Amino acid sequence: MKLRERRRLGSTSVEVDRLILGLVPLGNLYKVVSDADAERVLQTWWDNGLRTFDVAPVYGFGIAEERLGRFLRGRARADFVVSTKVGRPVRFGAPPDPALYWADGTPYYHGTPEGVFPYYDYSRDGMLWGFEQSLKRLGLDRVDYVHMHDPDHHIQEAIEVVFPTLQELKSQGVIQAIGTGTTSASVGYAIARECPLDCLMLAGRYTLLEFGGQDQLLPYCAEAGISVINAGVFNSGFLANPKPGATFQYRPSTDNGLLQRALRVKAVCESHGVPLKAAAIQFSLSHPAVAAVAVGAGSPEHAAEVIRMFEQPIPGAVWDDLLAEGLLPPGTPLPKANSTSSV
Repeated sequence: MKLRERRRLGSTSVEVDRLILGLVPLGNLYKVVSDADAERVLQTWWDNGLRTFDVAPVYGFGIAEERLGRFLRGRARADFVVSTKVGRPVRFGAPPDPALYWADGTPYYHGTPEGVFPYYDYSRDGMLWGFEQSLKRLGLDRVDYVHMHDPDHHIQEAIEVVFPTLQELKSQGVIQAIGTGTTSASVGYAIARECPLDCLMLAGRYTLLEFGGQDQLLPYCAEAGISVINAGVFNSGFLANPKPGATFQYRPSTDNGLLQRALRVKAVCESHGVPLKAAAIQFSLSHPAVAAVAVGAGSPEHAAEVIRMFEQPIPGAVWDDLLAEGLLPPGTPLPKANSTSSV
């Protein structure tokens, strides 16, 4: 696929790379990433001509935003595109969120600031304060687009309070595009039906294993002109290396049926000499509503691998075989053959 191709978000002037770097790993998700390695990940992205970065306060409880801010310092503002998220700010003294811990009490995020935790705040004042803190950590006076972060239990506040506030910021030029980020296709659909979003980040719901976004959300976004950014395309690592106990949707999976299906997908890909990771990334771009895919990387080697997987030639027979074997639902939009590294 064309690595440096860009897509516009909705009807705005914001153009994003089709391959976006998600900074979840650089917030020390699951393991500590050194500052030096984080900078090398960002530099690898930059050296390959990629300029779009997605971050959030939750990622390392501020660490990822700070790392991105340090990397971008001194670079021309017109040369990069940054998104962050609102509704889940971080502050000293907030109570720990049980949802961000494994069953044994081990935290998802490591090496985070002492006493600092994320929390939900979909009030106007809380959202504005959290956004101001994000700008400070990033060292920027504006970002290109903002997502309402995980509004699953705050749908009405997102629609009635946060979205109008973001529209004010957009009118002031502090942001240029508005979206919502969610792991729930139904939540995304509910908000998209009520708010004229420019974009929407859907995590883990349109992948080689999960097709929930295809039922209502993605067709609606295509019709409404809402640009979808597909994230979580490895389903929290399960599709990167399917094996017993592998993490699926942020939890170790014991679903043997899911594992066997992932292994069948992997076998089809490998029968054509195609890595499963490449198929996972490129499939996630196949729906007409999808403008870009966001993928994380916790090391410079991983960043380089993600870029290779994006460009990996994939013959059309891979998708045909997956469809024929019932591993893709009938009617699924299939990627165009990429045997010559072109779209």
